[in-house]
Amino acid sequence: MKLSEILTNIKTKAVIGNADVEITDVNIDSRRVALGHLFVAIKGTVTDGHKFIGKAVEQGAAAVLCEDLPEERWEEVTYVQVESTELCVGPAATAFHGYPSKHLKLIGVTGTNGKTTIATLLYNMFRKLGYKCGLLSTVCNYIEGEAIPADHTTPDPIELNRLLRQMVDAGCQYVFMECSSHAIAQHRIGGLTFAGGIFTNLTRDHLDYHKTVENYRDAKKAFFDMLPREAFAVTNADDKNGLFMVQNTKATVKTYSTRTLADFKARIIECHFEGMYLEMDGHEVGVQFIGKFNVSNLLAVYGAARMLGEQPENILLVLSTLKSVAGRLEPIRSQDGVTAVVDYAHTPDALENVLRAIREVLEGKEGKIITVCGAGGNRDKGKRPLMAQEAVKQSDRVIITSDNPRFEEPQDIINDMLAGLDPKQMKKVISIVDRKEAIKTAVALAQKGDVILIAGKGHEDYQEVKGVKHHFDDREVVREIFAS
Repeated sequence: MKLSEILTNIKTKAVIGNADVEITDVNIDSRRVALGHLFVAIKGTVTDGHKFIGKAVEQGAAAVLCEDLPEERWEEVTYVQVESTELCVGPAATAFHGYPSKHLKLIGVTGTNGKTTIATLLYNMFRKLGYKCGLLSTVCNYIEGEAIPADHTTPDPIELNRLLRQMVDAGCQYVFMECSSHAIAQHRIGGLTFAGGIFTNLTRDHLDYHKTVENYRDAKKAFFDMLPREAFAVTNADDKNGLFMVQNTKATVKTYSTRTLADFKARIIECHFEGMYLEMDGHEVGVQFIGKFNVSNLLAVYGAARMLGEQPENILLVLSTLKSVAGRLEPIRSQDGVTAVVDYAHTPDALENVLRAIREVLEGKEGKIITVCGAGGNRDKGKRPLMAQEAVKQSDRVIITSDNPRFEEPQDIINDMLAGLDPKQMKKVISIVDRKEAIKTAVALAQKGDVILIAGKGHEDYQEVKGVKHHFDDREVVREIFAS
């Protein structure tokens, strides 16, 4: 493709060289640049891509998109200067790949909790309804059943458009995608055309990056602000930010709720560890999920499917067959009558939701809750004491342990969590740095009818320590301990 075609929707400050040079690919990583590539120099949070323009040119870049023109320029290379390369990389990538999102119905899911569950359930539902689909999620990306491992909740704009192009080529009609606050703020979804958006909820998270709750909230809202008039926005009326998210959107707005007037409503009739019986939108349906927060997730799925033209009876029939996403409230039972529940909950709100769901199932039965949890290193430190407080509030015993310490000392993270507890609360708590030992201790403390919640990692099969990922899967560990 000619460079001039890639620049169609990009406002340039200067073009030095041949604007019609042939481009063979677009890249933001100089190490991946090859002959004929367009190298986009981005001023990132860690490194400045402008420092690697020389290397990109040496490796064969035919053109460079940059904010600051380099002093030394190669005659055969075209240099394009723009105001912000971060804003331009998305439109450049989507143009190069032939505007793939325009050939799909792309649905974005954003919010603090529930993104993975909702996007994955929609993907599974629409495949069961007979459509070819793609999924872009934290756990894994899928193109019509073929798994492609995911490194980030939302890939960079170039990888994202490459995947969307592959989905178009594979005949996909729908793509369901998690849109993280980082991806929105960093314009990773720039240039994409969305057919719809879903808002789940908003609680404290990622303040290490966004600095304030308002910045975090506004990043989410920016997604709905960019939706086109022909799109839909399905929002959670039970969240105080639900209507704020859609107040400036051009899209058709629909609401869902378990508590108030809304376009899509549901309530729990019965609840067991095996699932719930619900009344949803005036119909009764059995589902293989537990917890009020999952009723909200299922309502979001139902609402989006309705907005995409599916009939209520067909949606509910498929909904009754769907299973929970890996590592989300995943129960594992011992022969001694102890239930372990592995969940990805890594925010105070998510922890509260999961513990409430377990309490709802245990209501009227004998059984204690033992919670094993930690907090990730090099992330929002402010949520650490809040996590400990939430765990103590709803558990009978709590074991604070290590959870992806990254480059921090695990004991320092544990100390930050314990700092949020008063002497009375501390009587419920023990801390064990080694995560496997913490889980072993929880199992040793548990008696018949008790529930052990192992929170924070869910589907993850590693522990990240000092920049190295070591194999560690909570589910494997529990099964091993239960079998011993």
